[in-house]
Amino acid sequence: MKIKEAINLFLEYLEIERGRSKKTVSNYKRYLSKFLKFSKDFLNKPEKNLKVKDINLNLIRKFRLYLVSKEIKKKTQSYYLIALRNFFKYLVKQDIQCVLPEKIELPKNENYEIKVISFEELERLLNAPKGNSLKILRDKAIMELIFSCGLRVSELCTLNRDQINLNLDEFPIKGKGGKIRLVFLSKYAKNALKKYLEARKDICQALFVTFSGKKSPKNFRRITPRTVQRIIEYWRKKAGIVKKVTPHTLRHMFATDLLQNGADLRAIQMLLGHSNISTTQIYTHLTDRTLKEVHQTFHAKRRKK
Repeated sequence: MKIKEAINLFLEYLEIERGRSKKTVSNYKRYLSKFLKFSKDFLNKPEKNLKVKDINLNLIRKFRLYLVSKEIKKKTQSYYLIALRNFFKYLVKQDIQCVLPEKIELPKNENYEIKVISFEELERLLNAPKGNSLKILRDKAIMELIFSCGLRVSELCTLNRDQINLNLDEFPIKGKGGKIRLVFLSKYAKNALKKYLEARKDICQALFVTFSGKKSPKNFRRITPRTVQRIIEYWRKKAGIVKKVTPHTLRHMFATDLLQNGADLRAIQMLLGHSNISTTQIYTHLTDRTLKEVHQTFHAKRRKK
């Protein structure tokens, strides 16, 4: 079987049978297309002539060296190799002879350091938007909602107005892999959303919109992750914050706030929508100062002065 044909079948399988999101399928397509292009160049064969049997462990090893040479981060390298692994798992299920997926080793993950800001800086950021224009009300609602619910930026952008009932303090969100979880609104987020929605005079179903040209309802479009990044960058500068701040920084601050105030790690895992608790455990190092307070309060209390 030709590689390109096999990749197309795999992508259809992900979308139809596994129910993966369009974004996930798009990412897989990008990773596998890059491998296909590398294989074409390395083997010096036209793409249309490349077959699954042409792929061996040596070719995959050379591809890994290529990724390293391009100074691609280890985490991103892993995404390419996971895509290849899952592609070969699919081929094995289809009884197509190929490299055994378990023979593809993933690079050792680098220690992931979470970048956060202080709570004083967070307060300045959330309070920076002042005014009653639709743009300012939108921007404040976006930041308050991410911090209140710990949303991923992709989750925020897919929200519709009819998903939010301001008479309730909660609403369901569809996260990675189509998993549904419940998130909760703070009084600050509810107030910001109420003011923003009252100012909306359009019929666009998207909760958060972007404006093109004149701010006429007919020009409203669903907001994109890139626009959200620009919004937060704009208010970071206005708030006089030197550190880099992204939508994910607000998600990190959501988890950090809960953890430092005594929330259970398992509960934080569920609120963030993490499949594995080991992902949530990356936040535990942020409580070092709390541990210091515990040590100073309780250590060696019985020793004589």
